This record gives sequence, structure tokens and C-alpha cells, in this order.
Amino acid sequence: MAPSRTHTCTLSESQVQSLVTATSADAFGLLGPHPITLDDRPQIIVRTLQPAARRVDLVTGSHTIEMERCHPAGLFEGAQDENVLDSSYRLRITYHDGHVVEIDDPYRYGRVLTDFDLHLLREGTHARAFDKFGAHRITLRSTTGVHFAVWAPNAERVSLLGDFNGWDGRVHPMRLLLPNGIWEIFIPDLPDGERYKFEIRSRHGGVVSQKTDPYGFFFELPPASASIVWDLCRHQWGDEVWMQSRIGQNHWIDRPMAIYEVHLGSWRRVPERGNRYLTYRELAEQLVPYVKEMGYTHIELLPVMEHPFSGSWGYQVIGFFAPTSRFGPPEDFKAFVDECHRHEIGVIVDWVPGHFPKDAHGLARFDGTALYEHEDPRQGEHMDWGTLIFNYGRHEVRNFLLSNALFWLEEYHVDGLRVDAVASMLYLDYSRRAGEWVPNQYGGRENLEAIDFLRQLNVLTHGSHPGSITVAEESTAWPGVSRPVHVGGLGFTYKWNMGWMHDVLEYVAKDPVHRRWAHNDVTFSMLYAYTENFILPFSHDEVVHGKRAMLDKMPGDIWQKCATLRALYGFMFAHPGKKLMFMGDELGQWQEWNYDASLDWHLLEHQWHAGIRRWVQDLLALYRREPALHQQDVDPAGFEWIDCCDNENSVFSFARRARDPRDYLVIVLNFTPVPRLDYRIGVPDEGIYRELLNSDSALYGGSDMGNAGTVWAAPEPAHGRPASLRLTVPPLGCLMLKPSR
Repeated sequence: MAPSRTHTCTLSESQVQSLVTATSADAFGLLGPHPITLDDRPQIIVRTLQPAARRVDLVTGSHTIEMERCHPAGLFEGAQDENVLDSSYRLRITYHDGHVVEIDDPYRYGRVLTDFDLHLLREGTHARAFDKFGAHRITLRSTTGVHFAVWAPNAERVSLLGDFNGWDGRVHPMRLLLPNGIWEIFIPDLPDGERYKFEIRSRHGGVVSQKTDPYGFFFELPPASASIVWDLCRHQWGDEVWMQSRIGQNHWIDRPMAIYEVHLGSWRRVPERGNRYLTYRELAEQLVPYVKEMGYTHIELLPVMEHPFSGSWGYQVIGFFAPTSRFGPPEDFKAFVDECHRHEIGVIVDWVPGHFPKDAHGLARFDGTALYEHEDPRQGEHMDWGTLIFNYGRHEVRNFLLSNALFWLEEYHVDGLRVDAVASMLYLDYSRRAGEWVPNQYGGRENLEAIDFLRQLNVLTHGSHPGSITVAEESTAWPGVSRPVHVGGLGFTYKWNMGWMHDVLEYVAKDPVHRRWAHNDVTFSMLYAYTENFILPFSHDEVVHGKRAMLDKMPGDIWQKCATLRALYGFMFAHPGKKLMFMGDELGQWQEWNYDASLDWHLLEHQWHAGIRRWVQDLLALYRREPALHQQDVDPAGFEWIDCCDNENSVFSFARRARDPRDYLVIVLNFTPVPRLDYRIGVPDEGIYRELLNSDSALYGGSDMGNAGTVWAAPEPAHGRPASLRLTVPPLGCLMLKPSR
């Protein structure tokens, strides 16, 4: 071992203090190797800050010198001649307990992000910002390690924290890249599984906070909140056929789309193991075959992005780029999506770009300022949910969200994004009283930045991933939500038809004797059915917070409740628009949805509930099989009323048509418990009509009243049509008939 060199610290007192107090914004200018002249000889001096070390040796080739401690806080220096110090030197650290480790010095490496990267990130046009920010395994100078980068423009200093440095913010201060306010550091030899956070010292008041990585790919199991270094390339995809078939499919517009909305934490639990969650892989083994057996075409997942509070159902997101660790690591979520695609089931994920929670370790006041949100609470705070609203006018924030949307479509092969709470994004006065909001530049209530963001989102996702879809949960009459951007729309593929849902649920909740006075609740939706590309939703929001379960909304005794629910589902599948049902709706649950418990699968032991599920299964099969029920959802030629005026009997009759006008179905609904005997409706053609489905069949728990499978249409005009059927319309029943060719 070469003798150590004794000298006083070559840094000024203020520079030393900035390091040991973790206030320096230029750690790379002070730590690591730097040329210096000592005793008239050019040398390289190496500095390292190791607060937990008893001794640090500088190891280069065959030379090892003991570095001098020049501050009690653990600042060490060591110098070597230029021709002696190898650029790949290492630091041998001896801790106070005698433990010795040898590390590569992060401060000998130059910057990683290029000026071009910084330019794109600054102007908000880097569609793949997730490739630059966060934690990424890369190779520099033949050394493999992890590159970390974070945006914190108002930070005085940012440090990387983790198990690898004892969570000490003095050890790994990051390099500031100007003018973007991006900080980066490369840590050599760091393995997967290491926990980390960013320690940020604000320029405003010197407040120090520990933040999780906004671009983190994997997180600790809540309530722990550290990000985890993780390789996302652990899964080998097997869904090439599905992904190719998605291209050019016109976004399912003329194809059957029936969505099963699922909260992964409560679809099914494992009671014999402490009521634990199913894992992603167990869900792939159990949920996917169930959905396939039922006949749904898609699964929509309540947010799977990492969130600290389970009671938010996932809608208060902290880790926008990480599937929640509650059900397993990222590669297991990929395996779940892959299994869906192998079974020809699409995957839609709920996406929440409208707001984020105030948790101290999250995005809120990320660098000590309102970075991702607005400073003014009239713009930056969501009053209903106690959350913060994204500042869509800031390039970097918009880039964060847009690249996040692409990330889920690309990295996890999801087929669509259902955008939550779009109405709260569109209106500046959403859920605010006068004086509690700031008008736009024209004095209006429209959030112009959010509108621009949503249009960018839809152009970007549809252009980058053909065949993918976006769905807006938008509850107002905003025009053109699902119309193309180039004609002035927002560009979504679909919009939830909240008006239809509210009207029909209000209708069926009435006692049948009063329904004659609310006939318009059922017919009104056809006045606007083609203004948007609609999805008809019976979602999770309708079975919580005192709204009661779907079955329990229905009036009457158990027979009437079940019959009414079957008729309602029949109307849903016959009405123009794609379909969405929340898990448990098909079982006829009695209890409201509980996010912390399994569905009541034991109900299927009873005929009422087994009958409802079989009815839904048969509706799904018919819906997929009959082009008349899906092919012209967005074309008025696909629907015609036969009789929408029989409010006295609360009976509705209409036809659905495929593109081939000879291919049609006749649907009749009776929303009273009174059978309608010899009930006459007009039809286009005489001849035999087959009764494809009857919700009153004993198979579904009904009274088996119907038309014995077929009925003859006589050449007797009715309702402006040349022929007519005389039907037995069962009580609280739905009939679907088709002419025999």
C-alpha cells in the first residue's frame, strides 16, 4: 500500500460546508476526480463524501492510497499523479463495524442526458419521457449501472436516497442540468430491487422533503412508499397475433364490445389465507377464463397504477408509471394482460389525469413549489375529492401525462384508456361556487389548456397505436367528445352515456304503477343516441355510497326484483351503444360493492342469482352473434321504434338492424308485472319469427310465459308496417325475436 498523502482540504470552507450540510447544487463540481496542481505537479484529486466510513482507500490499478478525512462529517480526499490514477479507479470503504466494500465512484462519470433530450423535454414534445426520467439500467464506459433523472427546477439540491447509501442525502447529490431544472446521477453496479427516493431541498425556505419517483416503475407495498429499481424486460410477450389484429379494426365501432369492469382487489379474495388479494397471475388463471366463459369482449380495470390509499379504489394515483405492487411485480401484470390477449379479450385501464393526492411523498409541491399543480387553489385544488389538479398549461406537466398514456399502451400492451372525470377537467368552475374559480383568458368557464391536452392525448394515442381506444367519462352535454379533433371534437373513441344510465335507473326504481308517467325516461335517449359514440355503463359508481346494489334498486318482492333486473339488462343489450357492466352486476348482488371484500359468489347457489347470470351470459352470446345488435350502433339506420308511445301499458317495442336491411331483430319490453296477452305490434315482414331470448324463461328464474319459441306474423298492418305479431309479452319481461329466412 502506498503511503497516504497528508494535506489540508483543497476546497474552501464554504464548499466543504455545502457538501456536509447537503446544500450544494454543484456536487459534481466538487466530488469525484478533478485536476489540481500540488507541489508544482499536475495531479488528480478525488473527493468522496462517506459519512458512515471509518476509512476510505483510493484503488487504481496496483496502487492503493488511504484518503485523508478532511471533515468529521466524512469528506475524504486523495491525490495521485495524472499518469498513475486510472480513470476506472474504485473506492474501498471501511465502515466502523469493520465491514469493507469496494465501489465504483458515481462522480467520475459525465452527464447522460443530451442537449437534444433536454430540448424536447423542455418544450413538452418528448413523447417517450419515460425513457429519460426515472431509473434506467444503462452502460457507460463498459460499466453497467442505473441512471436516475428527475425534474425539480425549484430545488436547491436533489439527492438520491436508498438502502445503498443508508438513506443519507449527503452521499449522492445529483447533477443539475440547466436550464431545464433536471437532475441526474448514474450509480454503477446497482442491482434490481434497490429501494430509492429523491431528497429535495427547496430553494424556497430550504424545506427538505423525500419524494417517490414520479416515473418510478415499481413501488413498495403500501403503506411503504419507496420506488424500486426494476427491469421491465422480464416478460416475453406472446400476444403478437392479437396486437396485429387490433390494427385497422376501426376501434370496434361496428363490432360487439361488451366490457366487464373489474376492481382487482375485490373480484375474488382468498379467505383461507387471511382474505388476501389474488395475485396478477392468479387473476390470469381465474378472472380471464371467467370473462371468456361469460362472453365479454373486454376487461376494464379500475386504476391499477400505484396508489397509497386502497379506499380511493385506485383513483388517487402516486405512481403513474407503476402497476400496483398489491398484486405482484410489473412482469406479472404483463402476464395478466398477455393472458387476456391470448383469450381474445381486450384490456382497458382507468386513467386519472384529472387530479392527484396530496400525500407528502407524491407530486404535491414536489420541489417545494406548485410544480405539477397550480399555485392558486381556485385552479389547483379539487374541492370534492381533496386532491390537486394538474397544470395542463405547463409543457413538462403535459409531457408527463401524455408520455404516461403512451407508456401503458406500449409497455403493457393495454388496448385502451378510460379517462376518469373528464367533466372536472373541462370546466374551470366544476363543483365551485361564484368567486371560487378563475375564468379563462376570454372570461369563460372552459379550461382551454385541458381541452388542448385532451385533444393532444387522443391524436397521439390513436396515431401511435392504431386500434387502441380512449373512453371519456364525461357527464355533461359538452359537444363532440367522441368526434375527431380535426372537426373540432375532443377526439375520444367513445363517451360513457351517463344520461341514459341515470334515466333508466330512475325509471326502473319506480313502482311499476307509476312508470306510465315516466315513459320518457326510457325513450329520451334515442333523441341524442347518435350525437356521440356511446358506451352504456352500469359502473361501479352506481353500486356504492348508498345507491344500493343493482338488484336492490328494483322495487317489489324477490321475483319482481329479479325479473325487472333481467328486463333492464335486456334493454341495455338491445339499445344502441357498447356495453359496460361492473363485476357482480351479473350475479344480482344484494349488497353494495365493498372494495375490501370479495364478491358474493355463494349467491350462485340460489336459482334467482344463477338465473340472472345465465341471462347475462345468453345476452352476451346473442349480442356477439347478431350483427343487428352491434353493427350500426352509430348509424340511425340501425334502430327504429315500432311503438314508443304505449305508456299506459309501459311497453316498448323497437327493431335493431344490421347493415343488411333484411337482417333485423324485434325487441319488446314490458315494465309492469301484468302479462300482455295478444299484444299486437307491427313488423316489416310476414312469416315466422323465432323467439331468440325470453327473460321470463324458467332457465333464468322466470314464470315461463312466452310464445313457445315461435310466433306467426300475419299480413295485418299495424304501426305503419305491413304485417303484425300477436304476442304474449311476459310480466316484467324482455323478448327478442328474429324473422326466419
